[in-house]
Amino acid sequence: MAEELGGIGVQDDRLVVVGGGQAAFALIARLRALKDSRPITLISDEPSLPYQRPPLSKKYLLREMTLDRLQYRPESWYAEQAIDLRLATRVTAIDRAAKSVILSDGTRLSYHTLALATGATPRHLADSVGGALDGVFTLRDFGDADRLAEAMRPGRRVLIIGGGYIGLEAAAVARTLGLEVTLIEMADRIVQRVAASATSDILRALHLSRGVDLREGTGLTHLVEKDGRVVGAELSDGTTIDVDLVIVGIGVSANDRIAHDAGIETANGVIVDIHGRSSDPSVFAMGDCAVLPFADMLIRLESVQNAVDQAEAIAATIGGTPTPYHPKPWFWSDQYDVKLQIAGFGLGHDETITRAGQRPGSASVWYYRQGRLIAVDAINDAKAYVVGKKLIEMGATPDKAAIENPATDLKALLVA
Repeated sequence: MAEELGGIGVQDDRLVVVGGGQAAFALIARLRALKDSRPITLISDEPSLPYQRPPLSKKYLLREMTLDRLQYRPESWYAEQAIDLRLATRVTAIDRAAKSVILSDGTRLSYHTLALATGATPRHLADSVGGALDGVFTLRDFGDADRLAEAMRPGRRVLIIGGGYIGLEAAAVARTLGLEVTLIEMADRIVQRVAASATSDILRALHLSRGVDLREGTGLTHLVEKDGRVVGAELSDGTTIDVDLVIVGIGVSANDRIAHDAGIETANGVIVDIHGRSSDPSVFAMGDCAVLPFADMLIRLESVQNAVDQAEAIAATIGGTPTPYHPKPWFWSDQYDVKLQIAGFGLGHDETITRAGQRPGSASVWYYRQGRLIAVDAINDAKAYVVGKKLIEMGATPDKAAIENPATDLKALLVA
């Protein structure tokens, strides 16, 4: 079928893509849109066709979306595009000298170009504190979400460990479903790693108003078990609470093991240049598993935007048009009836301004570093998000007093 696609590509030019998420799909879809007919094999350790993951902690967990709606394309699309799908299959090793990957069934598959889109894996609680007990959950794939949805029954008591966005989204779903929720965060405040204190304050008030027992500066000492199942938790504040299930949201680790073992440079992710190339020029990495240059730093960006944009730039490079990738980050989080939209990347900010929105409950937090606008958090405020995103992409920093003044027409700042 590859011949029917036209364009460039010969049989010894095989691209092997490892992963079944957003970045992997964006790469192969873009290559075929560019009329690149090279042989492509996509290998995913999951049994499902490639699917989007953000709704797993939101609408899918609420059973408002089904798996087939999460899948990017039906199976027929892959056949039409001459994509060789290898599902429920792991890559166990990369043989760089032979330019081949070794699969979980022991077979080898040769490549001309290798693209790693292996994502990240949630960190687990140590067995010594009860991490292996029944009733303890993490959330990475649809199987995790299915098991968790079955356990999240009205009236049950859930402990959520971690006050990042995954933990907060899980708390919102649990309260919506009628569970009693305790959320603990070891740091001084929720979302401390990724958001300013003003945004933490807004989200804290939101969850407290919905009945979440939210405890900051509080960690887990150990889980209490009965017959191999979690029934309680002893917390660092000295209290012991009864629980029926535990959701762990304490961050993720990049899936870079096969790259590391092959001698490719890694640092909690595969280190790549502006073209997505690793230290091996035949191997690219993208999405959550990639460490990329941004604003004189090396960072990982865990977002749909990064996965898609980076993969599409890499597709152009693989297709013969070297295309540097310069991230323009944006993120979002849905909690209850609140939509948090984030433009830019607030790491290293030294000042923030909070602006009241035009509607009740709306607000925005504007981040600055050395006087320059670098990020905006918009809470139920689409206009602040859209304008802030455009200003950041333009490299523009409007007068701070104008931003702070709720009477300012934000759109006018784009032409000022």
